[in-house]
Amino acid sequence: MSEQTVSLSESAARRIAEILATEPGKSAMRVSVEGGGCSGFSYKFDLVGEEALNPSEDIVIARDNAKVLVDQLSLVYMAGSEIDFVDNLLGQSFQIHNPNAVASCGCGTSFSI
Repeated sequence: MSEQTVSLSESAARRIAEILATEPGKSAMRVSVEGGGCSGFSYKFDLVGEEALNPSEDIVIARDNAKVLVDQLSLVYMAGSEIDFVDNLLGQSFQIHNPNAVASCGCGTSFSI
């Protein structure tokens, strides 16, 4: 798939690159959607090595020194989303701004469509 339908904000790319630089053998962050969570679906974030890349199933989103993998099934729920990293008084976290989500919970990792 040549068209990127998920994007990375500058702050997310910077934070992912920082994390990957400290994790030997890890070359990307995998973001996936799973059933569950307080709103029906939840996002899952994992650090993975090159061996976890499945070229027939994954899209690769790259920005600067950051690489994110999203599988085709998760892409159905995340199309048009932006992955962001927020650092504020409430703490630091990755957040996904998903235009498909009709509701989300306070934790920011659970949503419904």
